[in-house]
Amino acid sequence: MKSYQWCIMLLTGSSLVLLNGCNSLPSVGPDYEQPEIEMPDAWNEAVQNEFKNGSPNLQNWWTVFNDDTLNGLIARAFTNNLDLKTAAARVEQAAAMRGVSASQFWPDISAGASASTYQITEAQNYSGGDRKGEMYDAGLSMAWELDLWGRVRRSVESADASLQATMEDYRDVLVVLYSDVAFSYIKVRTLQERIAFAENNLAAQEKTMTLTKNRFDSGLVPALDVSQAQLNLSRTTSVIPPLKQSLVEAINRLSVLLGEMPYALYKELEEVKPIPVADSVLAVGVPAEVLRQRPDVRAAERELAAQTARIGSVKAELYPTLTLPGTLAVESYGGGDLFSGANTLYSFGPQIRWSIFNSKRIRSRVDAEKAATKAALNTYEQTVLLALEEVEGQMSAYANEKDRIQSLEVAATSAQKSVELVTELYTSGLTDFQNVLNMEQALLDQQDQLAQSKGLISAYLVGVYKALGGGWETTAVNE
Repeated sequence: MKSYQWCIMLLTGSSLVLLNGCNSLPSVGPDYEQPEIEMPDAWNEAVQNEFKNGSPNLQNWWTVFNDDTLNGLIARAFTNNLDLKTAAARVEQAAAMRGVSASQFWPDISAGASASTYQITEAQNYSGGDRKGEMYDAGLSMAWELDLWGRVRRSVESADASLQATMEDYRDVLVVLYSDVAFSYIKVRTLQERIAFAENNLAAQEKTMTLTKNRFDSGLVPALDVSQAQLNLSRTTSVIPPLKQSLVEAINRLSVLLGEMPYALYKELEEVKPIPVADSVLAVGVPAEVLRQRPDVRAAERELAAQTARIGSVKAELYPTLTLPGTLAVESYGGGDLFSGANTLYSFGPQIRWSIFNSKRIRSRVDAEKAATKAALNTYEQTVLLALEEVEGQMSAYANEKDRIQSLEVAATSAQKSVELVTELYTSGLTDFQNVLNMEQALLDQQDQLAQSKGLISAYLVGVYKALGGGWETTAVNE
């Protein structure tokens, strides 16, 4: 066997043996342990009738509204939303960077070759006469840092955790996206119902205006009644354009969430449909499940793990670095055998580098990484607290709005009946027009509040699902 083949075998074999040995060595720096956070045993608001105990079904939570249009919009948002595609690209980027860190486990091997023609003149050639010919050379070099202290291992550990955190960020985008689509859709249906109530009241007030004019023409009522009827009619008319503008904005927002032009959903959503209402009672589980479910909490924990590993990666620089360099080269002049033993050069041997005089700088970097780890821990704990706060707040808002709507339903029914009765009394001349005016205004106000409350109940329920981190479990990274 030729000498250069022995050299290649030696470089390869020693690399594999030492690689296995280094992977079994301990790494400097702290080993990460997930911090334990004391969690309450139950939600403060979960005792209310609107919620039940048990593990919540958070997969495809939007199906509780039994609205095929909403289901279709959610599916299209997953396919086309640009924020989600951006988050998926960041996952790909983090995976690639993890590969860069892992590549440090292996030797850095490079190869090169060249061919050239040379000429030496008589004046340059000590042996006399001109000389010309060809020169060929090829070479293989290797430089491999043995990971004795775990610098590379900690770097890969950090990259793994960062990749996992990026995946959780993607899932968090999913959670926010699904809830935003549901919020916008509920807003569209709520505004449509509010506009319908306003237009119905406008039609009724136009009849009242006609009635008042007829009674004025008959000399039964003063001109003041006509003016008040016109005031009421104009006031109701002025309510409708802002509602229509809000509807346009809600549809535009929903279109953009689906990755489409702002006006894309006008035709699709122009048909008025009821505000979606959930058909089941939500189980909210226990607070500890938030740690396992919410992607932002999971991402903060993974960022803490990544930052902890960086301490060891920097600390390893305090210790000597052992590098195994190797070189294999062949040269040949003219047409001789390039790979003959006489033309082969090689070298192989360990090198040690130790940053003795840079230890203060390295220790300062270690201190900086430790401080960053403390900050990451605080961020994680704060993320948990904010998550608990959001769940409690959304559950409370949902429960209180459910209580409120009962009174609004009674008020709206009473206002409708009052308008009918006061109109009969006014027609009979048994009451003045001010009572009619007051009751018509009250009816419009109560019906509008009722529509808003119905929308808020559904929106707050969406908020509870969002706060619990629902919607990402069965979804792979969108490619």
